[in-house]
Amino acid sequence: MPPKTFLETFQKPSVKILLLSNLVVIVMAVYQHWSLPTLFWSYWVQSVIIGLFQFYKILDLKNFSTEGFKINGRSVEPTEKNKKQTAYFFLFHYGFFHFAYAIFLVGMSGVVAWDTVEIAGAVFLINHIISYRTNKATDSSRVPNIGKIMFFPYWRIIPMHLSIIFILPFADSIPALVFFLVLKTTADTMMHVIEHELANVVVN
Repeated sequence: MPPKTFLETFQKPSVKILLLSNLVVIVMAVYQHWSLPTLFWSYWVQSVIIGLFQFYKILDLKNFSTEGFKINGRSVEPTEKNKKQTAYFFLFHYGFFHFAYAIFLVGMSGVVAWDTVEIAGAVFLINHIISYRTNKATDSSRVPNIGKIMFFPYWRIIPMHLSIIFILPFADSIPALVFFLVLKTTADTMMHVIEHELANVVVN
């Protein structure tokens, strides 16, 4: 990806909104002294939202590529049937992953401020609605690879959640908390940019 194109991508409204939503959550976390469970649940909600929008994005595909993508070890054609099968397989697998993650979070000690989690979730939801609508308008001239679209949420959320896990030993330090939340935001934003740059091939 040319540096100029990469930098131009950061000027897109969806990227700016993503950065703003993460900044709002960071300010809330620091100002309100969020507990670790509250922080983890807030980003769990964001992660679920990412998956739901990706599910609908797959279902919305009109023209798409299946190059390098296989189902049950076999190459597939870009048909409506295969598109729906891919979408629901993704929803099941992604949902199971987050169900297991939720069980882990339930076992964490500490108080969860659910009203705060709801506010953070609303911030991330608004961000993704804007991003979804903005990118949907520009994606009509492109042919995305359905395999990449299915796997990109994992590539995005794994670095994001690893950054959060690193917070654990430094939970009582505000500077360290801010540092790792900024690190999480950086990972989130970078993978968002890479997703939208690599998942599509422009139609000639």
